[in-house]
Amino acid sequence: MTTDDAGRTSVSGVWAVGNVSDATALVITAAGQGAAAASAEWCGPCIRVTPIVEQVAAEHAGVLDVVKVNVDEEPGLAGRHGISSNPAFVVYADGAPAKAWTGTAPKPLLERSLGPFLR
Repeated sequence: MTTDDAGRTSVSGVWAVGNVSDATALVITAAGQGAAAASAEWCGPCIRVTPIVEQVAAEHAGVLDVVKVNVDEEPGLAGRHGISSNPAFVVYADGAPAKAWTGTAPKPLLERSLGPFLR
């Protein structure tokens, strides 16, 4: 586990954030690329894809920072990105949203979706 200067904690490159401004700042200012993985604790597909997201983030730590955002606790982030279903993913490159999608996927498909951002 790692703690940054703002007191946020990371486990293998997956950051848990306390509020929408932290999430946005971390993803947008991430070195290289960043991704926000939006989910909810009650969401079955989110529960299934979370370990896959964590594994991909751990395997690509330092290349892609992943921020897990609970949409029930962070509705502003979901609204700002038009997220209306879970799980949802928004990938940032050079400080701007570069790709977004919703739904769960097996690891190979998730890596294929993230492929351009993992180089």
